[in-house]
Amino acid sequence: MPLLGKAALAMWWDMAASRRPEFEHWHTHEHFPERLGIPGFLRATRWTSADGGEGIFVMYELDAYEVLASPAYLVRLNTPTPWSTRLMPDHHNMIRSQCRILESCGINPARNALTIRLSPAFGRDQALRAAIRGLSEHVSLQPGFAGLHLMRHETPAIATTEEQKIRGNADRTADWVLVACGYEADALRGLSERELSSESLVEMGAAPGAECSLYALSCSATPWDVADVSAPA
Repeated sequence: MPLLGKAALAMWWDMAASRRPEFEHWHTHEHFPERLGIPGFLRATRWTSADGGEGIFVMYELDAYEVLASPAYLVRLNTPTPWSTRLMPDHHNMIRSQCRILESCGINPARNALTIRLSPAFGRDQALRAAIRGLSEHVSLQPGFAGLHLMRHETPAIATTEEQKIRGNADRTADWVLVACGYEADALRGLSERELSSESLVEMGAAPGAECSLYALSCSATPWDVADVSAPA
C-alpha cells in the first residue's frame, strides 16, 4: 500500500560506529515508542547505510502535515528525555525535511531503500512530478522493487526546538525527497544508474546536484507495535 497518511518526516544523519549500538537500542526502545505515542504518527522506519558506513535514514509517516506543528509533538521536541539529551549531540550532519507527500505508489518499508534528495529545475516542478509519477507506476511492480514515493519539504512555522539546540547547529533540509523501496539491493542500484541517474533526473526536470544513497532496513514500527499491552483499556 502507499505511504500511510498525507505527510512524512524524512531525516538523514551520520552516527559514529562506536556510538551505533547504544543509539540503535535507544532509538528502537525509547525514541520510536515516544514518537509513535504522538497523535498522528502512523509508522516509523529506520535504515542504515548499505555499505556499512555511518549513514542513518529515518522516516516517519504522518496522518497530516499539521502534525509537525502540533502541541503534542512540540512538547516532545522541547522536553527531550535524559537519554535523548545524551545521544542528540552524536547526530552529525543532520538533514531534516518536513514533507507533504506528492506521489506514493507501492509498498513501504522494504529490505532496502534508495533515497534521492533533489530539487526541480526552475519552472519544471510539474514536469518532474509527472515523470516520477509515471516511473513509480511502472517500477513498483517490477522484480526486486516494492514502491516509489515522492515528497516535498515545507518548513512549518515553529521556533527552533531544544533538540535542535542540543545538536548544536542548524539542520539542513532536502527540497524534494524521492524514496524507492525494494527487496533486492541490486535492483535499486540499477535504478539509480539508469532511470534515476543524475542525467536522467535532469532530463525529467530536476536541477543538477541530486544526492543519492542506498540503505538497509534496521527497524520499523507502528503505534500498535509499541503500545503498552499491559495498560488498562
